Amino acid sequence: MVVADDAYLNRPTRAEISIPRLLHNFAIVKELVGKNVKIMPMVKANAYGHGIVRISKELIATGAHSLGVAYLEEALFLRAHGISAPIAVLGAINTEQIPEFIAHDIEITSSSIDKSRAISTCAVAVGKTAKVHLKIDTGMERIGVHWYNAERFICESAEMPGIKIIGIFSHFAKAETDPHFTNEQIRRFEHALAFATKHGIFPPYIHIANSAGIINFPHSHFTMVRPGIMLYGYDPRAKDARTPLAGKHLLPVMSLKTKVSFFKVVPAGCGISYNHTYITKQQTRIVTLPIGYGDGYPRSLSNKAEVLIRGKRYPVVGTICMDQTMIDIGPNGTAYNGDDVLLFGEMDSKKIPLEELCEKAHTITYEILTHISSRVPRIYTNTL
Repeated sequence: MVVADDAYLNRPTRAEISIPRLLHNFAIVKELVGKNVKIMPMVKANAYGHGIVRISKELIATGAHSLGVAYLEEALFLRAHGISAPIAVLGAINTEQIPEFIAHDIEITSSSIDKSRAISTCAVAVGKTAKVHLKIDTGMERIGVHWYNAERFICESAEMPGIKIIGIFSHFAKAETDPHFTNEQIRRFEHALAFATKHGIFPPYIHIANSAGIINFPHSHFTMVRPGIMLYGYDPRAKDARTPLAGKHLLPVMSLKTKVSFFKVVPAGCGISYNHTYITKQQTRIVTLPIGYGDGYPRSLSNKAEVLIRGKRYPVVGTICMDQTMIDIGPNGTAYNGDDVLLFGEMDSKKIPLEELCEKAHTITYEILTHISSRVPRIYTNTL
């Protein structure tokens, strides 16, 4: 589990997490889905890098019904930190782990009849009932039974001793970009759900909608939704299609910051960092920051990104190192050791959007957020 050790709490490099912004984004989800739809926030991958324990506690306290994770280990970590709310592991399970699911009251995904049989056998052996979500594959081709073969899967699973079917779910493949295929996935999912209804099987939690589904496809909300990236402040829609949601805008929750650790004047013609991928064109001032790709600041941003120091943007120069990054503040730039530096997010009402870095690094917000490493402390604030 990726959680910053207390030894790192005084590091100048830190990820500042705004709890009011998190709750603001959750309120938007609630408004979009209405009061009759349950919300299962996705807190896998250390809550998308934001800190799984604190984020989970805040979301449950503000009205989330349950929590969604990818692996049993994430669920066990939450249980070990006092979280008793329902937790569903939505990834494929290893059958040898089933006893741990049952012992800790963690909801299990069954993605095949064989998995259901293994769950049933274990539950009967320990004299308990396993809570199970059945995974239907409607077009992701990852895990789950194909929608057109779902009838036998649903019926046989429901008849197995020791199993309580509490959910049926699927996953969108292209809800951000392809409405035609997404609507086809919804149609396929409804076809599978009809099998359950036909046989008198009515699980309380029917879910397929991720963040893009919540926003773009209201008819996909069913009885539960699984918001992920939108809770952390990022709209999955294309930039030119974004409009306010429930009259509001999503607010990025994390700002990645550090402090200037070194300052020097460098002559013209000097190479900076490994392999001298940047050569100074004139005498200039170079500052060093105590952050690098070992902290999750991507090496692919070398000679591409900008940072904010004393209200001004300056370029990242040279190859980003594992632990340090250099900035060229120009021949007349001003910076002092200990000055705050913004790498992405917001500081003093000025911004460097994470999406801007993603375009330069040719990646997505999810990847940068989840790569912020365990040696970067998460500092929780009450600042909106």
